[in-house]
Amino acid sequence: MTPNMIETPRLRVRPLEERDAAFILELVNDPDWKRFIGDRGLRTLDDARAYLRKGPMAMYARVGFGLDCVESRETGAPLGICGLIKRDTLEDIDLGFAFLPQARGLGYAAEASAAVLGHAWGALGLRRVVAIVSPGNDRSIALLEKLGFRLEGRRRLQPSDADEVLLYAARPPEGSEPAEPLRP
Repeated sequence: MTPNMIETPRLRVRPLEERDAAFILELVNDPDWKRFIGDRGLRTLDDARAYLRKGPMAMYARVGFGLDCVESRETGAPLGICGLIKRDTLEDIDLGFAFLPQARGLGYAAEASAAVLGHAWGALGLRRVVAIVSPGNDRSIALLEKLGFRLEGRRRLQPSDADEVLLYAARPPEGSEPAEPLRP
């Protein structure tokens, strides 16, 4: 099973590939990524390729979706990542996103996230999606609230985690039905 490509007026949301290693290396070493998401220890293109294979690409193979590359339809340039994640530490599927500094504040995260959620509610038939965010990440919190997410509380993803994250949740708009029956 391979993830679907999603297009919006300005963006293409497509599966990440090994050719995205330079972009991923830049993204995960951005100071805001390190501050709000954490240092992944990626320092070389080989590290980034391994991260892609063991992370997003492995999730595509395992569950059929994962974090995707968000690129400009006009230029093809990667702007960020956005997608659905199945974490072992959460019951629900969660929405994740991160964008390069030059792509922030332009509405790309909102556009990509809304499209991914539309896919989650429709094609995937999900009835609930969560998102985790670091306290203090005000821009991400504002975007989640704009997308209809509501704060449910704080939690540690792992019992050994020193820091808590905020857990937000959203449900599909009233009256929407999944495109296909929910699978057990």
